[in-house]
Amino acid sequence: QVQLVESGGGLVQPGGSLKLSCGVSGYINRIYAMAWYRQTPGKERELVAIIIDGGRANYTDSVKGRFTISRDNAKNAVYLQMNSLKSEDTAVYYCWAEGDGGQPGGDYKFVELWGQGTLVTVSS
Repeated sequence: QVQLVESGGGLVQPGGSLKLSCGVSGYINRIYAMAWYRQTPGKERELVAIIIDGGRANYTDSVKGRFTISRDNAKNAVYLQMNSLKSEDTAVYYCWAEGDGGQPGGDYKFVELWGQGTLVTVSS
């Protein structure tokens, strides 16, 4: 069974940095887009950053200039480098991916994957 596995969360002081990593475990034919979402208690899950096939990336306004999303297509992995962290960045961060789970040369099979979530706490 294909799934996303995340790592890299933890406790960091305001102004500090963290890097989140997410990789695919299991078979997937091709990934078209990968992203990072975050969620705090009582709020809806928010799209933080997304990177599509070809490398184009978009960010929510609150993280522009501080966060960088990147992909390693060979490893089916996505990363989120978070700099100048603020207390309001505290959340559970989820990795997301969309792709084709079909067999090579076979029919297209839409697949949407979520990671288990990793907690990022920004506090002094």
